[in-house]
Amino acid sequence: MEEQLLVERLRDAATCRAAFAEVIALYSEPLYRQIRRMVVGHDDAADLLQNTFLKAWQNIENFKGAAKLSTWLHKIAINESLSFLERERRRQAASIDDEESNLINAIAADEWMDGDELTRKLRMAIATLPEKQRLVFNMRYYDEMKYEQISEILGTSVGALKASYHLAEKKIKDFFDNND
Repeated sequence: MEEQLLVERLRDAATCRAAFAEVIALYSEPLYRQIRRMVVGHDDAADLLQNTFLKAWQNIENFKGAAKLSTWLHKIAINESLSFLERERRRQAASIDDEESNLINAIAADEWMDGDELTRKLRMAIATLPEKQRLVFNMRYYDEMKYEQISEILGTSVGALKASYHLAEKKIKDFFDNND
């Protein structure tokens, strides 16, 4: 209900700026965490968060309300992140193995990374996952999203998401078993 009122204020020219400031305050942290888990680097994540809000502001009149505002924002953030990763992949002309190695090295050297060694190892294990599995795992494990919400954001069936998550869990377990 509160989100519905916020959307109504976003559509009203007299209140849209103040309402959008609320959107930024409400969603900056969860969107940043989502982006950061995908792109690893703090500076890149901050830039992508800014791009996400800029794109949302530019397209707010196109928001129909068919999905929740938070779902729409997550979708923008994920699309921005995926586009960034694709540009980086092309820029580096790296193979999949190089990409995995680059992600692991970036995590190991990340000065903004907080947490203990187990957290760092989990992030490294997640970095070895294929992009789609990594995305599904992060949304389910860290953001505690329901499969239905992930399905809405990614446009993938719930069954396929459950399979991706299960495979991701297995690969992460194997990573821990093989890297003691």
